[in-house]
Amino acid sequence: MSIPKNYDAHLFEDDIYKKWEQSGAFKPSDAKETFSIVMPPPNATGHLHLGHATMLAIEDIMVRYKRMQGFATLWVPGTDHASIATQSKVEKLLHDREGKTRHDYGREAFLKHVEEYVEGSQGVIRNQVRKMGSSCDWSREAYTMDPEISKAVQKVFINMFNDGLIYRGDRIVNWDPKMQTTVADDEIEYVEHKAKFYYFQYGPFVIGTARPETKFADKIVVVNPDDDRYKEYVGQEIEVEWINGPIKARVIADEAVEKDFGTGAMTITPAHSVIDFELAEKYDFKRPQIIDFDGKLLPIAGEFAGMHISEARDKIVEKLDEKGLLVKVDEDYVHNLATNYRGGGTIEPQIKRQWFIDVNKAVIDWNGDKKSLKDISLEVVKNGDIEIIPERFNKTYFHWMENLRDWCISRQIWFGHRIPVWYKDEEVQASIESPGEGWTQDPDTLDTWFSSGLWTFTTLGWPENTEDLERFHPTNILETGYDIIFFWVARMILMTTYNTGQVPFKQVYLHGLVRDKQGRKMSKSLGNGIDPLDMISKYGTDAVRLSLVIGTSPGNDLKLYEEKIANYRNFVTKLWNSARFALMNIESSHLPLDELQTDDVKTPYDKWILSRTQEIITSVSNSLDQHRFSEAGTELYNFLWSEFANWYLEFSKQEKNEKVLHHVLKQILIMLHPFMPFVTEVIWAELKEPELLINMQWPEVNDNFKFDEEKEHVNDIIEIVQTIRALKTSFNLHHTKDMQVTLEDNLNRDHIKDAKEQIIKHAKIGQLNIQSENTQHDNCAATVINPSTKVYLHLDGKIDIEAEKKKIESEIKKLEGFLTGLEKQMSNKSFVDNAPKEVIEKKRAQQEETQEKINQLKTRLDNLS
Repeated sequence: MSIPKNYDAHLFEDDIYKKWEQSGAFKPSDAKETFSIVMPPPNATGHLHLGHATMLAIEDIMVRYKRMQGFATLWVPGTDHASIATQSKVEKLLHDREGKTRHDYGREAFLKHVEEYVEGSQGVIRNQVRKMGSSCDWSREAYTMDPEISKAVQKVFINMFNDGLIYRGDRIVNWDPKMQTTVADDEIEYVEHKAKFYYFQYGPFVIGTARPETKFADKIVVVNPDDDRYKEYVGQEIEVEWINGPIKARVIADEAVEKDFGTGAMTITPAHSVIDFELAEKYDFKRPQIIDFDGKLLPIAGEFAGMHISEARDKIVEKLDEKGLLVKVDEDYVHNLATNYRGGGTIEPQIKRQWFIDVNKAVIDWNGDKKSLKDISLEVVKNGDIEIIPERFNKTYFHWMENLRDWCISRQIWFGHRIPVWYKDEEVQASIESPGEGWTQDPDTLDTWFSSGLWTFTTLGWPENTEDLERFHPTNILETGYDIIFFWVARMILMTTYNTGQVPFKQVYLHGLVRDKQGRKMSKSLGNGIDPLDMISKYGTDAVRLSLVIGTSPGNDLKLYEEKIANYRNFVTKLWNSARFALMNIESSHLPLDELQTDDVKTPYDKWILSRTQEIITSVSNSLDQHRFSEAGTELYNFLWSEFANWYLEFSKQEKNEKVLHHVLKQILIMLHPFMPFVTEVIWAELKEPELLINMQWPEVNDNFKFDEEKEHVNDIIEIVQTIRALKTSFNLHHTKDMQVTLEDNLNRDHIKDAKEQIIKHAKIGQLNIQSENTQHDNCAATVINPSTKVYLHLDGKIDIEAEKKKIESEIKKLEGFLTGLEKQMSNKSFVDNAPKEVIEKKRAQQEETQEKINQLKTRLDNLS
């Protein structure tokens, strides 16, 4: 039987995906045991990046494995409306195309443009998800702005409002003057920024600030209670000369101020600093607004009113200097500037009337007690209802959750779920529809994470009691990047426990970030990014999937580069060629073959490969059960490449067994399918099996195919062949086929004698002498395999042994000198502390490589002796 000589992924992948989808394979079966997972929804602005590709590859492995195990599997796909990102994108497109803002269109017309954009973008995303081979149930595809989900979002808001968990208040928020909206704490990106840091005389105190433009109304000085320098002032009211003339200031003591930080004294600006706002709340201080929502100074700034803060700063400092109040300026102050990671605008803390979720109010019935959202979210992880993988991220989760502030959920944008609150004079009512004439709806929309926090249960039909919700919730696992544990994971736990009384998932698997070969974050500015779709076009989906999974572990970053992807394309080719060879040695009339029986197993090599197959089934299944995807993939890689292709197929050339060949190939294809679904499905079709591979049952261990004695016998033969090959290679004699070898086997084992011709053939030597006694062998290189087995490679006429010894000794001396230099450099603390990280890593790698080369050369020298 023959199949095409080469595998071309482009010829097969799209057609295979259509077959899977049309066959209904992606839909859950009627099985009693279920496995469910929701896809972290890509943004509606989306283009598939490496984070998405990693997520899709890992989740598809989980789903295909569970499906093959007989579970009713459900993988729900979907997209997130990503309100700020999407609105920003559409506004830019309209401005570039027509020179208009959203206000030129009006809310209703603008939202139609957004809907058109999203619809086109979703088509692109669906195609990209399919390209990755994702076996998700498209019949259940969801979108966070679907009518059913919108109704669920409104219901959640109204329930939380009625329970007193959602309130409207004047609190400090992250305000983006550029986009004119509030931003969540975890949507802030901190950018390292060099600025000036100013020290001013403030009465008897020296205060430091990077933002003098906020200081006009600072009338409170705070010091540490244990700071002896300022004890005499605590509780006093002092008069100080300030920006616009003399003011009266009050001095208080609070542990919020560190004695050893700066001068140990600070003034507070409650309207423009989170820490200062909390102090003002604690002591009931006034909170005057200094800067407006466009970033301009208000009348309280006197002569500077109306100026943008960027323009006013130098003028304010100049005035303070003229008054003799400027003490000094630090020109090299580096701090983290808060920016909106979506639009890049600089965040300006502001007090604003917004909608918040109270995370500390204990009004929820949970396990017989009244608890807060924060309490429940901490409890379900602490008591093991939710397991975070890897466990070290528990600490990160607890730290964030324990310090969680009330969540600002309103946004001043048009695209998103509009807040279901209506106003009439002083009346406020939460309602899905207008309560009647004269009522006006709140113009703001909800934070995107409010709706995506409901993802696991709203996608299954909540608030209706659907069959899907009953069968598949809580979901089994959430797989996502560790970088959004705060953005999304924590909010899902918080919102799901409140609304359903259940956890959203039983496990959280966190994958790492994808970095370049040097460990750097991929970015446009560095030009080191990799587009997964480009790589799929070049190397095929299976190679890309393997490169994203093998070599990584949960929570750890992955280095990815094109050569790595190309290497896994070589593995795809290896599988194809191995299967092609196997199929060429099976008569087409014998396909599909009957199930393998023990009577069909003939040779020691058959028994060896079947025994190893049972061991691989056990170890790969265990690894997948414990989410060790890289380990499972690596084992299968090595088994296919080294044992099946390089050994069993070679043994089969002398003693062919069609049924064993067919059986083992099937087991390999089934186990590799979750990792590389396309090429395995193509090969499976060549086996003439009636069912698609995606629907096949995961292999179970068959004790009848465990042959421990024969397995060890063949392992002995392989070890002898590998030793001879290595000896030949160490003397550059790997192409020489007329070598004489003596094998001393003190145990006088029959299975080694019986395999003499196999050893000669596979070691590519001319003559093999097998003896049981120890004798003297001159002009030989020797290697001890184990206490009872030794191999001699006869070098007469092949090399000049003495010259070879001198050459090796010279190379060892040269490398030892180089290694001494490296060790001296690496023992220099100043060098290690100050050299760039990549230089240190390179030096350490050189140390290891050099030592390994020395060890190899010493082994060669010992072999000659």
